[in-house]
Amino acid sequence: MADILKIVFMGTPDFAVPSLDAAAAGHEVTAVVTQPDRPAGRGGKTVISPVKARALQLGIPCLQPERVKSAEAMEMLESFSADVFVVAAYGQILSQKILDMPRLGCVNVHASLLPKYRGAAPIQWSIINGETVTGITIMQMDAGIDTGDMLLAKPVAIEPSDDAGSLHDKLAELGAHALTEALTLMASGRAVREPQDDSIATYAPMLTKETGRIDWNENPERVAGLVRGLSPRPCAWTQLDGEMFKIYSATVCSGESGTAGTPGEILAADSVNGIKVAGGGGGLLIHELQRQNGKRLQAGEFLRGNSLRLGAIFGCK
Repeated sequence: MADILKIVFMGTPDFAVPSLDAAAAGHEVTAVVTQPDRPAGRGGKTVISPVKARALQLGIPCLQPERVKSAEAMEMLESFSADVFVVAAYGQILSQKILDMPRLGCVNVHASLLPKYRGAAPIQWSIINGETVTGITIMQMDAGIDTGDMLLAKPVAIEPSDDAGSLHDKLAELGAHALTEALTLMASGRAVREPQDDSIATYAPMLTKETGRIDWNENPERVAGLVRGLSPRPCAWTQLDGEMFKIYSATVCSGESGTAGTPGEILAADSVNGIKVAGGGGGLLIHELQRQNGKRLQAGEFLRGNSLRLGAIFGCK
């Protein structure tokens, strides 16, 4: 039977919660490190991170340093004498001193098949770029950004119906399973480190508002991928008459019939088929959207309360 590892778990969002559960189920999680409580929403109410909420349920002590590299935080981390630090979407960069603290180092649950999609937003960029397969890599952390040796990789298909939300949930669960396997290997001394091939590395940079701006001159497949990759948040968006519209769901029109027009032009709008928009070399059907200061609605429901002028052009300010 594999030894029980003494773990400090570092994570913040929903993605990390299944991994925390997995670590706690088979090993001793002596502490959780997560981001400080932050104000959120229109009311500015202070909320705790999903990882902190789960840690409290599990009865695990929770640390929330503003800077994990501060002398006070590092002293606290060192005091746990952990075998390994497990990191899953924590949100702060670890110093080399922290990486060297645990006996077995620090491992990261990363949401791509490294070395592809190193960086902040691998789930979103894998869909935006039209990938059909992604996965989870358990990586031995080093000083670089997602450049450490790989301990384990688990692939998963990106289905045509997946958006960033559904793929996030799949990968969060897969990450927990992969972490369980990796920790077992580490505890028994059977983990094998495989260096990454830097020559084939790709990057998944942080998302900005501009990332989501739809360029209607792009082909419809690319626009549909952008919509899927940014749904349900931060969302692809466009403008019409100075008003922002978020697009949550859209598909490429089948066939070329009735899709000719200026890129961004509204060609048809009905409650059955959705809102047809011309793109570069084809058309796109918008199925779910939200106008500025409005509610997120299916196209049919949207059109019952809002009118869109045929011939108007999305993308114009």
